[in-house]
Amino acid sequence: MTAGQPGTPPPIALAGLRLTIGDKNLLDEATAFMPAGGFTGIVGPNGSGKTTLLSAIARWITPHAGEVRLRERPVGDYSRRDFARVVAAVEQHSVAETELTVEQIVDLGTIPHAGGRFGRTDTRAVVTEALATMGIEELRHRSWQSLSGGERQKTQIARALAQQPQVLLLDEPTNHLDVAAALDTMALLASMPVTAVAALHDLSLAGLYCDHLIVLCAGRVVAQGSPAEVLTPELLAQVYGLDAEVMAHPRSGAPMVVLCGTIGSPHRGDAS
Repeated sequence: MTAGQPGTPPPIALAGLRLTIGDKNLLDEATAFMPAGGFTGIVGPNGSGKTTLLSAIARWITPHAGEVRLRERPVGDYSRRDFARVVAAVEQHSVAETELTVEQIVDLGTIPHAGGRFGRTDTRAVVTEALATMGIEELRHRSWQSLSGGERQKTQIARALAQQPQVLLLDEPTNHLDVAAALDTMALLASMPVTAVAALHDLSLAGLYCDHLIVLCAGRVVAQGSPAEVLTPELLAQVYGLDAEVMAHPRSGAPMVVLCGTIGSPHRGDAS
């Protein structure tokens, strides 16, 4: 498996993160943890702060207050290169300004470790493995500009895998993917020997594949724990305004969210 350098995957801890723009609190004293080696899903309604929280962990933004710690060390203490040797991140919308091939984009992930350029023979095996892991070997020589949204998403995840991280951060990793590809990607992330953290919209996928969930509402962490502890009808009503039932998956026993409507809406599934 491409992801994961030798050693135990590190835990991540967030303490009192606050980020304000104008009169809006994007993060409001957010405190949480991501267990080492687990798959943590960050969930919440639109505008709740999922991408902002992930961006703070990835060092794309700097909170006004609070701290993100990796291996009990503030992330700001890591050099850019040292951080990139441990943490790889995949944004929700990625663009390539220049005309790069899929192989060249994935090879960019090897730079923190190999320092190489395109075509370096000592990175080719890592790139090939990352392409194979994501099932996109046939795209190797395709131009980024010619790819579909789903193919671009798989390419960016392959680039992150080529970085051989111990921590993998993803903003909506199933974005643009069809149902089968989304299931395969979530299963892959759940099986990797890394600390994986993903901002997710799909509560059913989160319940099926994540070990740990962090629930955000208006920039605050309102719940965290296992999917069975977190995904309750009461929380779904409070945070999402949903009328929902939570049932055990018939095969895995994982919590499965069954949507009945929003609070106060007519129940389309009710018998007349």
